[in-house]
Amino acid sequence: MLEIILSIVGGLVLFLFAVNSLSETIKKALGENTKKWILRFTSNTFSAIITGVIATTLLDSSSAVIIITIVLVNSQLLTFRQSMGIVLGANIGTTISSQIIAMNIGKYSPILLLVGFILLFISKSKNVGNTGKIILYFGILFFGLFTMEKAVEPLKNEPYFGELLKKTEQPLTGAAIGALITLVIQSSSATVGMAIILTKKGLLTLGGAIAIMLGAELGTCSDTLLATIKGSKQAIKTGLFHLSFNILTIIIGIICFHPFVRFIEFIGSHTPIERSVANAHMFFNIGGVLLFFWTIPLFEKALNKIVVEKSDAQ
Repeated sequence: MLEIILSIVGGLVLFLFAVNSLSETIKKALGENTKKWILRFTSNTFSAIITGVIATTLLDSSSAVIIITIVLVNSQLLTFRQSMGIVLGANIGTTISSQIIAMNIGKYSPILLLVGFILLFISKSKNVGNTGKIILYFGILFFGLFTMEKAVEPLKNEPYFGELLKKTEQPLTGAAIGALITLVIQSSSATVGMAIILTKKGLLTLGGAIAIMLGAELGTCSDTLLATIKGSKQAIKTGLFHLSFNILTIIIGIICFHPFVRFIEFIGSHTPIERSVANAHMFFNIGGVLLFFWTIPLFEKALNKIVVEKSDAQ
């Protein structure tokens, strides 16, 4: 049992290291272009959402994109209204990583590791070196997932673990577990990735994986809220919008939990179950954005009343 736990922890550490390193490396590779793109393509809410989707797909981290957005708002380069669209887009962009994880390409991770290492070894230019790092970190990310996947296989024979995972089929319990895991490891992608792996190995039901995914959406708000500490009122409102949007979509998800699970089962009847988990993540986040896109003015008015600017208070 100790060997299993250590292997899971090792795989998780590799995954988290790769996610953080990828985000930082891509930000450095893009330089100030990331901020320029965000500033340039946020003239209206729709373009801000598209910007959030693209930026999150590139950086492989919704938290990184939202934190950059909060920094830009705090610097008065973005308005609170513009930031709301980016936050919604980031929620869609984060589902791309779930789709990639469900592709079962972990067994090919050594190829990425080798290519990345060779590029780093032979590189004489900064661009080639950064490309090598990005490929290497993707290899580490998928190798971490592959390590966790192999580590959990023996858990099928552990009655206690099976009984514990059965509790996730209750929406509130599963969501609480997902939120707690995400709060501890600070990565909703890792939480959803683990749910996909456990489902693939038959240790977790589709309903349990979806419940954990709902909780991960709440847990991911913690680091973005931390980024608003000592920030401007506009930055605080951006963090609160992210939190309130996620809470409301999670509540709706829990209320509609069983019909949603049946819907995912119906459309995924001929696809692997791990793909169904990734599809659930995608449909849930896109559905939440489509539902609340039209209410952005109401969110803005409400948060403007809750967090009052000094000039407005006088």
